Amino acid sequence: MDIIDTHRDLLGRLLPVDAPDELVVHKGQFHHVVIGSTRVVCFARTAASAVRLPERASVLDTLSGIELGFRTPQPLAAGGAQGTEEPPYLVLTRVPGAPLRQDAVGRPEVARQCVTLLSRLAAAGAEEKVRAVLPEAPVDEWRRFAAGVRAELFGLMSDGGRERAERELVALEDLPHVTSAVVHGDLGSENVLWETSDGALRLSGVVDWDDVGIGDPAEDLAAIGASYGDEALDRVLTLGGWAGDGIPERIATIRGTFALQQALYALRDGDDEQLADGLTGYR
Repeated sequence: MDIIDTHRDLLGRLLPVDAPDELVVHKGQFHHVVIGSTRVVCFARTAASAVRLPERASVLDTLSGIELGFRTPQPLAAGGAQGTEEPPYLVLTRVPGAPLRQDAVGRPEVARQCVTLLSRLAAAGAEEKVRAVLPEAPVDEWRRFAAGVRAELFGLMSDGGRERAERELVALEDLPHVTSAVVHGDLGSENVLWETSDGALRLSGVVDWDDVGIGDPAEDLAAIGASYGDEALDRVLTLGGWAGDGIPERIATIRGTFALQQALYALRDGDDEQLADGLTGYR
């Protein structure tokens, strides 16, 4: 039974203007997202992600008060508190738009607007009111991550997988500590939405801010490269003036650990499906 059938009555109350067969379900790493015409409902996939729902709502409230130049989801309601029979959920406004089609990646307005997006996140990261409410990446962030992979994931890998992971982790541990920008943390193509107006593409909004914090913009650039490809990333780096100062090297190092990041956080959340997917190249 799918999630719409499982929660049909609840969704009928939360999304009253939408027929069940018109709803779309997006399965993310931490949530099932049911998309209606004007609202979305996020259901926590694991107990750990359910605990983080109130924090997620608070972060989205903070983002709504920052002039970013694009839309972000705004929290409307929450439910599923302890002692109730409802599953943990969060109701958000729907950000209009859709992920960029692969055949549109090379259009010049895409790179320009990606640069604008990242520049606005960098500017927001310089504001004291923003830095006061968003978590800052700790100095030992990558060393702690590497230690977690070795302790928790190495036992699930083949010998060759451990050798590959070790090479990636050694490079990661040498990264400098950078906290210059608001970092989305998962700026892949599914989370950046676009609209078309008079034939021109416009970046309409960004969703899924679970991992937002103050950190290294190379993380978001790495996600852009992973989603849109190296040529698109090179255009963004050139237009943004980010082709020097070690940024490309940091991007490559961070990008090389995306699968390990997915696997480690899935293991800690008890998500066997995402864990197996993240470890595919290490077994």
